[in-house]
Amino acid sequence: MRFVRFGPSGQEKPGVLDAQGVIRDISSIVHDIDGRSLAAGLQNTLAETALETLPVVPETERLGPCIGNIRSFIGVGMNYADHALETGAAIPTEPVLFNKAPSCINGPNDDIIIPRQSRKTDWEVELAIVIGKRASYISSLDAPSVIAGYCICNDLSEREFQMERGGTWNKGKSCPTFGPLGPWFVTADEIKDTQKLDMWLDLNGERMQTGNTSTMIFTVPYIVSYISQFMILEPGDVITTGTPPGVGMGQKPQRFLKPGDKLTLGIEGLGSQSAKVIGAE
Repeated sequence: MRFVRFGPSGQEKPGVLDAQGVIRDISSIVHDIDGRSLAAGLQNTLAETALETLPVVPETERLGPCIGNIRSFIGVGMNYADHALETGAAIPTEPVLFNKAPSCINGPNDDIIIPRQSRKTDWEVELAIVIGKRASYISSLDAPSVIAGYCICNDLSEREFQMERGGTWNKGKSCPTFGPLGPWFVTADEIKDTQKLDMWLDLNGERMQTGNTSTMIFTVPYIVSYISQFMILEPGDVITTGTPPGVGMGQKPQRFLKPGDKLTLGIEGLGSQSAKVIGAE
C-alpha cells in the first residue's frame, strides 16, 4: 500500500492511494500514519476495506510528511563509496550515524528554507526506512521483520555548519525544512528489492544525482540491525540511509542552493518530490 498525509501543516489527515492512484481519505478508520497506527497493524486495518468507497481527496490538497509524530530521525552518513570519494572522506568501516531533529521534517513539495548565515546548503536524495515494530539487538536476518516500509528523504545539509563549525554533524542536518519526507510511505511488501532502486535528483532541470541503492556500503537490513545495537528503535522511527554522488560539495567548483532554485528528486517505486528554495526571513 501507499499511504500519504494531506492537509495544512500540523493538521494533516491520513490517506491511501487506491489502485488508480487516487488519494482516499482514511481518517474515519485510522487517526494518522504514525508509529501508533503502524504498531497497531495499519496495513491489516485496511486490508478488508473497499478503498473506492472512501472519500476522494482533491488533487489540490497539500501533501504533508508521509509519517507523523516521528520520535527519532536517524541518518547514516557516507553510505555510498562513490559519494565518500567525491567529498574526500574515507570509506567507513562501520556506519556513520547522526540525528536529524524531528522539527526539520517537511512535506515533500514544501518550500526549502536556506538558514540564516548559510553559504553551503546542499541536497541529498536518499532512501528512508520506516520502522514498524520495536527493535533492540536485532540481527540482520530478522531486521526486515521490523521494517514497515520506505519513503524518499531529501537529507538537506548545511556543509559549513556540518563540517566547519566543530562538534557533531547534527547542527548542519537539523535546520528547519531540512527533512522532506514523501510523497508516499510505501509498505515493505511493495518493494521487491531495496538494494536495486534507481534514484535521481535535478537542480533547475539539470541532472545532478543519478544512483542506485545497489552501491550502498551497508545494506538496509544491516543498517537496522547495527543501529539497534546502540538504541531501541520504535514504530514510526525513520532512518535515512545515505546518498549517491552528485551533491553540491562534490561539484568542481562546489555548487550550493540559492533562493529561487527548484529541486526535483525521486526513487524508483517511491514517487517524487518537487520543492522551491527560499531564503530565511
